[in-house]
Amino acid sequence: MTRQFDVIVEKDAEGYFVASVPALPGCHSQARSLDELMLRIREAIELCLEVNGELPEPLDFVGVQRVSVAA
Repeated sequence: MTRQFDVIVEKDAEGYFVASVPALPGCHSQARSLDELMLRIREAIELCLEVNGELPEPLDFVGVQRVSVAA
């Protein structure tokens, strides 16, 4: 069975790409290139599913919002 997961990709201050999977808490990876990141996050998803033992409830992607707060 094939499942699709939404992946949030950001770039940190040191130039690394960082990926997170909202449907799988704790499922993250990072890499220097987007191609490498996609390989790593796919592997991370497979490992998270293997450890959890069951498929998570699907989430519907709505969008991304940027929020500003005083810091």
